[in-house]
Amino acid sequence: MSETHPVDEILPAPKLFTLGLQHVLVMYAGAIAVPLIIGRVLKLEPQDVAFLISADLFVCGIVTLLQSLGATQWFGIKLPVMMGVTFAAVGPMVSIGLANPGTDGARMLFGAIIGAGVVAMILAPFMSKMLRFFPPVVTGTIILVIGVTLMRIGINWIFGLPVGPTAPKTVDPAYADWLKQVGDLAAASGGAIPEVPKGLALAPGVDNPLYAAPGNILISFVVLASILIIAKYGKGFFANIAVLLGIIIGGVLTAALGHMHFDKVGNAGWFALISPFHFGTPIFDPVMIVTMVLVMIVVMIESTGMFLALGDMTGRKITPDRLAAGLRTDGLGTVIGGVFNTFPYTSFSQNVGLVGVTGIKSRFVCVAGGAIMIVLGLVPKMGALVEALPTTVLGGAGLVMFGMVAATGIRILAGGVNFAGNRHNLFIVAVSLGFGMIPLVAPDFKMWMPHAIHPLIDSGILLATISAVVLNAFFNGASGTEDDLKHAAEVADH
Repeated sequence: MSETHPVDEILPAPKLFTLGLQHVLVMYAGAIAVPLIIGRVLKLEPQDVAFLISADLFVCGIVTLLQSLGATQWFGIKLPVMMGVTFAAVGPMVSIGLANPGTDGARMLFGAIIGAGVVAMILAPFMSKMLRFFPPVVTGTIILVIGVTLMRIGINWIFGLPVGPTAPKTVDPAYADWLKQVGDLAAASGGAIPEVPKGLALAPGVDNPLYAAPGNILISFVVLASILIIAKYGKGFFANIAVLLGIIIGGVLTAALGHMHFDKVGNAGWFALISPFHFGTPIFDPVMIVTMVLVMIVVMIESTGMFLALGDMTGRKITPDRLAAGLRTDGLGTVIGGVFNTFPYTSFSQNVGLVGVTGIKSRFVCVAGGAIMIVLGLVPKMGALVEALPTTVLGGAGLVMFGMVAATGIRILAGGVNFAGNRHNLFIVAVSLGFGMIPLVAPDFKMWMPHAIHPLIDSGILLATISAVVLNAFFNGASGTEDDLKHAAEVADH
């Protein structure tokens, strides 16, 4: 009788639940960040943002089951993998959301995600031929730019969003009253006084007391300090969930200060199904689909490294067919995400690292984690509770979460790239980082370019990706290998 491989071992139910919950807690902070970012960029109502969070948790669970448990020979890497929304997609999705706010923007976004997921499933078997274009100098640069791009969001969470009620400047109320009186006078004069031109607005010129309020900064600092203290002094599992614990501490503090309100949590139900196409029929815009396809190529390259590293970690050989099944599931998960009003999915690196830390190789632990995520997604109160968190709480955690993404890119560059013997690699990183910064520093750089291509060029992540791939091919040729990707993933996980 053949011995069961550790990957296929089914542990006792209590142990499965405990270890599965551990995986969920490690990824939870990252899982809720993206729907919060995109929901607020789209300017959706709070109940719709809460719905996005619930939908995300639900689909995280579904896709984790598909990836870890497997579904036919076509889908599932059948390794201990937890799936979550990729941060690589945040920049392009923010660009789409800013240009198209509201439910129509949501329909465009989810249409682009569905289209990209379908293309990703088609591309999955051919990804091994693209690995040579993504050596560590390219993947490390891309991940560095993803982190740098996301840092802007974390910083704005601390001090205030650049537009809206927390913008740095606001209109002087006396000026606003004067303009209103002029408008009323023009309307009453019967044409004697010209009407105020349509669209005329006063420029904000008064410092806004809601921006960079000392109390808000203090809350973010408490969250950040809590995370760092837990990371230093916490042992094992508690150190791994330092970000989540920091958010909980911040939530408790803001609730005690009366800054967090639970009305919507009280009104939310204990159970609700996640409805597909919640915002209406998706809109399929070709340029937006191409934008998200480029994101999916980056996601699948990243996933390839994770799968190869995980195969070594668990002692299970990753064959080309098995790799294609795993990458095809990234695409299928993204299609499911678009249908259920959520986002592109990939394997979470912190959970891959947790497999190495715990030594538990059973994929059924992640199956249990996926089931827990599904249950959490079906409880609307969970989504409403997360949505109720003030952005100042998330800001302190965002500095850590997004900064860690950038730091991972730096670790890959430091651990797998020869800078001393090949100075061309410096040019690749330097120029690509510069391209990645363009939309952050000069957001109006595209004003004279065709509007149709704006979603494609408005993301620093995509600009940096294109730059890094092209410059690497120019200087080094197509030199990436599976071992390079595996090494990069191992550096990122530990």
